[in-house]
Amino acid sequence: MKIYETKTAPNPRRVRMFLAEKGLLEQVEFVEVDIEKGANLTPEFTAMNPMKKVPVAELDDGTYLAETMAICRYAEEAHPETPPLLGRTPLEKAEIEQWLRWIDFYFFMPTGMCFQHTSGYFKDRMNPIAEWGEECRTLVEKFLDFLNKHLEGRDYIYGDSLTAADINAFTTVAFNRVNRISIKPEQTHLQAWFERIKARPSASV
Repeated sequence: MKIYETKTAPNPRRVRMFLAEKGLLEQVEFVEVDIEKGANLTPEFTAMNPMKKVPVAELDDGTYLAETMAICRYAEEAHPETPPLLGRTPLEKAEIEQWLRWIDFYFFMPTGMCFQHTSGYFKDRMNPIAEWGEECRTLVEKFLDFLNKHLEGRDYIYGDSLTAADINAFTTVAFNRVNRISIKPEQTHLQAWFERIKARPSASV
């Protein structure tokens, strides 16, 4: 399998951490895509993913898979012998999916919008609205408060071991450094969880 990615972007990092936790990194060839220079806007890349986003996985049979969780779901289903990160039972799978949706909609999305609308990184291809970016900053900070309260007395976001929910939340917290949003001193449960995940080898890939 090949994965076309931009290593500094948060979505590819989610996939790399997921694959690392499952022991599959050595089976993947990573191809760097320079999104700052618009390499994801070329006809060649658009043929792989019409949404023009990274990451994209190219399977051994030539099939292309876009979207972070679609790639992770494929890895989970294709390698049942590896540690499950998306749940074992129907209830676990449903509740982890619930967390993934919360993280995507209420944390990752406003994180991305804050970056895009306040940094000017993509000003050559979009109309940044600074006010919207600042509103999204407020939404990110609210979710961090929510996550801090949830993590009181817990080592992981769901259950007794790391899941995709931890990976997606961790990479989003880390990416928020570009938004100048960090864990507050009083968010001790969130900080302890962040350091716990950061210590894992997968956090360094």
